[in-house]
Amino acid sequence: MADTHRIRFEPVDIEMDVTEDDKILDAAFRQGIHLMHGCKEGQCSACKSYVLEGDLQMERYSTFACNDAEVAEGYVLLCRAHAFSDCTIELLNYDEEELLGGIPIQTVTARVEAIEPVTRDIVSLRLKTEVAFEFRPGQYVDITIPGTDDHRSFSMATTQSTPDRIEFLIKKYPGGRFSALLDGELAVGDELSLTGPYGSSTLKDGHVLPVVCVAGGAGMAPILSILRHLKETGSTRPVRFYYGARTAADLFYLEAIKELGADLAGFEFIACLSESAQDSDGSGGLQVEEGNVTEIVERREAELHRSEVYLCGPPPMVDAALELLEASNVPKDQVFYDKFTSPATDGV
Repeated sequence: MADTHRIRFEPVDIEMDVTEDDKILDAAFRQGIHLMHGCKEGQCSACKSYVLEGDLQMERYSTFACNDAEVAEGYVLLCRAHAFSDCTIELLNYDEEELLGGIPIQTVTARVEAIEPVTRDIVSLRLKTEVAFEFRPGQYVDITIPGTDDHRSFSMATTQSTPDRIEFLIKKYPGGRFSALLDGELAVGDELSLTGPYGSSTLKDGHVLPVVCVAGGAGMAPILSILRHLKETGSTRPVRFYYGARTAADLFYLEAIKELGADLAGFEFIACLSESAQDSDGSGGLQVEEGNVTEIVERREAELHRSEVYLCGPPPMVDAALELLEASNVPKDQVFYDKFTSPATDGV
């Protein structure tokens, strides 16, 4: 049986026990401690912390998330770290409201209600859960690949207005293990297991700053959840949504976005096409601009530092957006993001 050690988190003065077999982040979730996190796969740096005392070792991780010099200095990714002694860890990023007040992690069974393509490589997967599944706008779950212990992470596009019906928007990759399920292996009525919710890129109720959303690909899902929640709660916060795609053929849910926008204050949707906007026909009256999404955001948003910014999409897009936000002096506590890892890093 693996030894158990005591972990103390500073400066929040929270303690917990962890076995040597457990990754620290997983152990925290089970004990109701909601640490900051993103991918949970060592690919981002959302859970990066500093070891003040103790012996920690990490499983495989990306040096982009935590480079060798940082590791030598004492930095660690809690999603990949195992403790081999009592430890004191300084949290570099944390949300005091979430730490002990987050939604409990749960595992539920769901049945497939529909699988429908929405573009050439993005599929809508709609599930019905056996019980109401609680989550916050912007969060995600792990869906277990049937017959395995492996999982893939996907953001909810829906809200708590339909607590037992959840939609996911999933990008298909050639040869991907989950993608194969969506190409005929998974059928209406089949069961899937969901564990979550995870993610700290959530909409913060009670905030008043304008909202700027930037997404690409399947990153549409958590942004839709956020927009739907803003509408359902009668929010008066101005909202602008920039969506990056290659061509007009890669745009989808335009009518749904238009309908949402009709009930949101100062809403603008800007489709940002990196290859060509010539065949877009105005996309039903919505604005279309040619160029990379971050270039268009930079051109149009002169006061980003006075906004709350939500990002979700491919890592290159998120990285470019984070560089723009830093250059625009946007405070870090006004930036929320998830990176969707690629098959090269997680074998989707």
